[in-house]
Amino acid sequence: MTFSQSPGPRILANTFATIFVAFGINAILRPAQALTFFEFQPPASAVDKQMVDSLMAIYGVRDIFMGAAIYAAAYFGTRPALGWILIAASSVAFADGFVCWMHGQGAWNHWGYAPMITIVGSMLLGLFD
Repeated sequence: MTFSQSPGPRILANTFATIFVAFGINAILRPAQALTFFEFQPPASAVDKQMVDSLMAIYGVRDIFMGAAIYAAAYFGTRPALGWILIAASSVAFADGFVCWMHGQGAWNHWGYAPMITIVGSMLLGLFD
């Protein structure tokens, strides 16, 4: 059985989806804690804190959407569609890491797992068959 046809990549995709949904829920319910994944300091003023909390809610919805898209493609879609969605999701993680890198810290909190998602997406595309 080839990598692209084995159940492993699809199981891993669902695992990544669950992680994205969990991160999203955490960002919405606990924005200050979710901010630590970026190694950013919470703002001191109440107005700035409210703005950051709102941005973390947007980030949370984005992560929940990515998880839902992965679940949908894993259940209803084709393996190549799931593969491309995973690669797109990994590009978001790379971008998050780049933003952190530009601020001098926290990049590897994102760059550490992004390649794993890219590899699983590539497996579903048949690159390792």
